[in-house]
Amino acid sequence: MTRAAVYLPDGYGASEGRAGPGRLGEVELDVLEVGSAQVVMREATVRDERDGALFTGGSGGLVFDPSAGGGPWADAAAERAARAFGVVNTAFHTQRALRYVSGLLGHPLPHLLVRIGMHEQSRPWGGGHYRLPGQGVGADPDATSPAGEVHMGGGAGFVSRPGVDRYFRVPAHNPAIICHEAGHHVCRHTADFRLNRLRSSGRHTNKKTALDEGTSDVITAILLGTPDIYGWHRHAVPVTEQRRRRLGSRWTMAHFQGGPGSDPHADGTVWASACWSARRRVTEAGADPVRFDTLLLLGMELVGRDHPADLSTDALRERRHFSWLLAAMAQADTALAPHVLAAMAEHGIHLGVSNNDLSRAARTGPTRLVDA
Repeated sequence: MTRAAVYLPDGYGASEGRAGPGRLGEVELDVLEVGSAQVVMREATVRDERDGALFTGGSGGLVFDPSAGGGPWADAAAERAARAFGVVNTAFHTQRALRYVSGLLGHPLPHLLVRIGMHEQSRPWGGGHYRLPGQGVGADPDATSPAGEVHMGGGAGFVSRPGVDRYFRVPAHNPAIICHEAGHHVCRHTADFRLNRLRSSGRHTNKKTALDEGTSDVITAILLGTPDIYGWHRHAVPVTEQRRRRLGSRWTMAHFQGGPGSDPHADGTVWASACWSARRRVTEAGADPVRFDTLLLLGMELVGRDHPADLSTDALRERRHFSWLLAAMAQADTALAPHVLAAMAEHGIHLGVSNNDLSRAARTGPTRLVDA
């Protein structure tokens, strides 16, 4: 075990006066190896792809100052510290996410590679994405691991609040982005929404569905303990706007767009919000919320095992429907199913109905946004 400084998730996003994306604290990180710019663990390898050594094997372990994210106006020492902190912080949240999921599933997931400082040749990038080697929409020539990779930019822009020092918007410092991308790895190796297990190596698709994005968001909310998962870096976005992706705002199928021109992140917020309501309903019924987490993951694994023999259009279409995964979740824990189904119904999600039909039905009723 190695001593490490990270942003802890407790109270994440709740404090308007917070200078960074979490509460800075120290943890014991289970590490197999530390290289000059990478941390290797059983669950994942996290590596900074930019030039320069970050770790020199000193007695301080993996304790570094986040230095307000570093950035273009930071001096060399602050930028190096911020980059080192980013690798360690990403390693902590990735390991924590994958260990939590593996513990509930009863088996480990494939090793995940996380690469920081990617895709910055043309412009700075402050985001992250999950990639498999493939072609077509979302193809990424830099993706090499058939088990899946998370790519993160080196940062872009600043997060500013009145009375608080500005913070360089670097994704490796942001637990929400880290957990969301780890959530995609969970989706790929359980539900497999795009049936990549049926595709040959190097021909995977990286196109995400609303179900994939929404499930990754609810996994993030579970891990961070808050529905306002992007509240730190999107604090200026009103909670009444879908792009805030606040799960506590009760988004319904009346807000679902669908179709080739829609944003799967925004549409996924409907599913994530419904799942968060269902988790609350389970808790109100006297059950441990971990039972909902288990129900969700086992449902994902159930639909992943029941894959078709070929990549038919109908099979891929079915795997986009919220009701398809909901049915498997109800099967995974029949005792809790009535509570989950009732909560989902309040968001306009019902068994055996396509997303488009659910959306059309919901639009005929009230669309008022309710704070859950």
